Amino acid sequence: MTSERPSALVRFYSGVGVDHRGRTLDEILAWDDDRLERVHDFVQWLFPLDEPSSVNPLAPIVTVRDREAFASHPLLRGRLIESFTRMLAFYGFRLEEYAALQVVKSAGWHSRSTCWLESGNHNYLRITRILKSLQLLGAAAHSRAFYRALVPVYETHRSLIGSRTFEYWTRAAA
Repeated sequence: MTSERPSALVRFYSGVGVDHRGRTLDEILAWDDDRLERVHDFVQWLFPLDEPSSVNPLAPIVTVRDREAFASHPLLRGRLIESFTRMLAFYGFRLEEYAALQVVKSAGWHSRSTCWLESGNHNYLRITRILKSLQLLGAAAHSRAFYRALVPVYETHRSLIGSRTFEYWTRAAA
């Protein structure tokens, strides 16, 4: 048995740690949509990758130990899905977990989508990060469900999203 201290990411997701600005996961998840839009350095903590962030060098980098922790601890996976669900609401989607896992447009789709569905919007990068992070941390089914919901959005708004962004989404969800 190892006595190594859990990573900053695992501590953050376990509720016993904070991000680089001293914020807890619960604090960030409680933010309103306007604050989620204005603040740009939280998404790297909610959806970390296995490579450094160019915009937030203090963000965690997913390690093999982190991936193992998320795979073996239901609390961590549950909190990851909580983060995902919050960001889905931010974008105007919701998660349905009936017979099959699905991401569908929510009742707030119209008002929420007008806040990010525009040419060159920074949220396209956030979406790529979310898709890829979910894959890394053991929630591949959620990543694929989100991607499936994004496909018709892209088909309807190709000129706003652009083929390059859609290619990034496709690779991230694979």
